[in-house]
Amino acid sequence: MQKKFRLLMAITGLLLMTVSCRQQRDIAYVKDAARDSVMTLEGEFSKGIQANDILYIYVESQTSLATVPFNQETNKVAVSDGTVINPGAGAVQGYLVNQDGYIIFPVIGKIKVLGMTHSQLAKYLEEQLVADGHVLDPVVTVKLMNFRVCVLGDVARPGQLVVQGERLTIFEALSMVGDLQITGQRENVTVIREENGKRVIGTLNLSSKDVFQSPYYYLHQNDVVYVEPNLRKKRNADRDPIVMTYISSGLSVISVLSSMFYYWTLSKYYNNR
Repeated sequence: MQKKFRLLMAITGLLLMTVSCRQQRDIAYVKDAARDSVMTLEGEFSKGIQANDILYIYVESQTSLATVPFNQETNKVAVSDGTVINPGAGAVQGYLVNQDGYIIFPVIGKIKVLGMTHSQLAKYLEEQLVADGHVLDPVVTVKLMNFRVCVLGDVARPGQLVVQGERLTIFEALSMVGDLQITGQRENVTVIREENGKRVIGTLNLSSKDVFQSPYYYLHQNDVVYVEPNLRKKRNADRDPIVMTYISSGLSVISVLSSMFYYWTLSKYYNNR
């Protein structure tokens, strides 16, 4: 009897260790990468300026008065499609890129910016301001004001992220929503992206070092990230939670009674020896 009891305890311990190791492997990020290793990031963190982007553009110069007409903070009069409007001093609304890829910039007028990087647009504006004689020594800053990414699925706090700048990795986005739940599938994270008027669906394996070479490692404007729950959570979602609570409670009671019966039998056995 004692030998059977020891064997039962050994098997139970082995099963617990196996489950524990499996769970640790399943929830680890980049588990196949050697520590202290170096990997090149191949993805692009920006595809350039896209339609519906809202751009912040600021012009600086040693002659500050020369930049007044070109900055929304100081320019009381702006021109949009030939119509003079007065947004009010201090208002920074940004420049909306229309569906054809154009913005309307003060004095210079309509500029096609679609596909340009922010640095390319800044350089173009500096050259135009000098060529037209508006500002002799301009320094132009261009930033994206409405970089948004949605993170949905099996994460702690799903929702929309509003990011300053234009560089965001998948790990940074997940950290901003409280990381994946323990039941989230790290090997099957979906990224939905708009490219050239088409929807592209990609997959990331966060458990592999190959994630750093993925074109979806850097998230782009308006990307949607979806973390799929594992099979166990999916099965539980199809069951009535009240019934599952009763079943769980019943199993717990049965387990306690079984343990009590086992120890009672074991005690009776030793007392009768």
